[in-house]
Amino acid sequence: MSIARNFSPDRRILAFAVVALLGLMSGCMVGPKYRPPSVPTPVAKNYKESTVNFQNEPGWKVASPGHAMLHGNWWEIFHDPQLNSLEAQLNINNQNIRLYFENFLQARALIAEARANFWPTFTTSPSWQRSKASGNLANTFNTGTGASTQTSSGQKSTSITFPFDISWAPDLWGKIRQEVRSAEYGAQVSAADLANEKLTEQASLAGFYFELRGQDALIDILKKTVAADQNAYQVNEGSYKAGVGDYISVIEARSTLESAQAQLTNLRIARAQYVHAIAVLIGKSPTDFSLPPNPGFFTPPPIPVGVPSELLERRPDIAAAERTLAEANSTIGIGYGAFFPSVMLNAAGGFQASTFQRWFEWPSRFWSIGPTISQTIFNGWLYRAQLHQYTAIYNGDVASYRQTVLTAFQQVEDNLAATRLYSQQIAQQRAALQDAEHYLQLEQVRYQSGIDPYINVITAQTTVLSEQETLAAIQVNEMTSAVQLIEALGGGWDRSQLPTPAQVGKRVPKAEFAMEH
Repeated sequence: MSIARNFSPDRRILAFAVVALLGLMSGCMVGPKYRPPSVPTPVAKNYKESTVNFQNEPGWKVASPGHAMLHGNWWEIFHDPQLNSLEAQLNINNQNIRLYFENFLQARALIAEARANFWPTFTTSPSWQRSKASGNLANTFNTGTGASTQTSSGQKSTSITFPFDISWAPDLWGKIRQEVRSAEYGAQVSAADLANEKLTEQASLAGFYFELRGQDALIDILKKTVAADQNAYQVNEGSYKAGVGDYISVIEARSTLESAQAQLTNLRIARAQYVHAIAVLIGKSPTDFSLPPNPGFFTPPPIPVGVPSELLERRPDIAAAERTLAEANSTIGIGYGAFFPSVMLNAAGGFQASTFQRWFEWPSRFWSIGPTISQTIFNGWLYRAQLHQYTAIYNGDVASYRQTVLTAFQQVEDNLAATRLYSQQIAQQRAALQDAEHYLQLEQVRYQSGIDPYINVITAQTTVLSEQETLAAIQVNEMTSAVQLIEALGGGWDRSQLPTPAQVGKRVPKAEFAMEH
């Protein structure tokens, strides 16, 4: 027999009215509507440091305005097969990237957890109980009839229960929807953080790689210097033994040789550390990884920088900061929802009997149904304090977002200036190196002619070595600043790669959550 058959028409109308009212109320959603805040963006059409021209001096320049922006594997702009291979390994095996990926999966799982609150909760707890009453219970007195009864000694009973409980809290004020929205925005933040971590690790690898090549170039310079100093020492020692040279020149030549050998050893220490750092970035043990020397130098290619207004769409950290704002705004909506009453619809039913044979018979059924409404009358203004807290968090995130934007423009301008000025400094340093080499040639002639002592040759050699080391260091700085410029521009990322709330809310395949061993 259906329960609905016992309802009178008036009761049915009332029930449908309640359901309709709940449906209308479930369309409400309290809280502020999110609008991205304004940010301080340049009014200029180009970056300042990309248009500066110091008397048409030669050097690195940005790509032409019509050049396509960087996309995807941005490191391929350097045309280095070894770097391309390392970056491919990093994208697969880097453990920091894997950590951020798992954080992203966790954020997506939180969306599913929040959406679960939309649905009713069904529970069941079947039980079997056999009991025996005490034989020493006193007489019981029934206040309604005034009669006393004697409890049966040792009475036994059996109870078999198969209950069902259903509870559902309709989302009357949009609190659950705000929680889902907040979780979706949080997943977008996690996706942007993942993209930013990838860019950071990729840029770190490229920076270490060019630092390593700089060490190779310096080692090559020191090897040639050691060979020249070794030859000079042998010549001075031979001259002294032949009686045509002085002993002080032998000591000076040997000291110069030993100093160059010590510098060469120190460079090898730095090179080993860069190799170890690259190994960790690509997920390999430093013990099992090595890179062959390559003393060649690179020149950074023209880099397309675009216009300042595009930077907000190209930096994943800016996207993460903006999505954090949206998440904080939803949290304020959750805070507003706490001020409104909550409704819980509860229903229970099932079967209960003393024997299995009669367990599921129709007379064995039992049920109960009824809604509950709860509203906090007073809690010491807790909800108001929490709402103030959420608002302050949002305002702080606005400041953080704007600071992230300002820092992004600063980093682009810094690295534009560094890359351009380093290229000009390289040209100046090459001129200084040529003069130092000419100075050394003159001193060698004067020493061989007996005009100057050998210490003058050593001084000239030291000057040449210092100029060579300075040139190599500037060339490394130019390459690393080019990498940092690409990182400041967002690499090959843009806002279109950020998944939408609907995309992050899709069910994640079980294979993604497989445990690692």
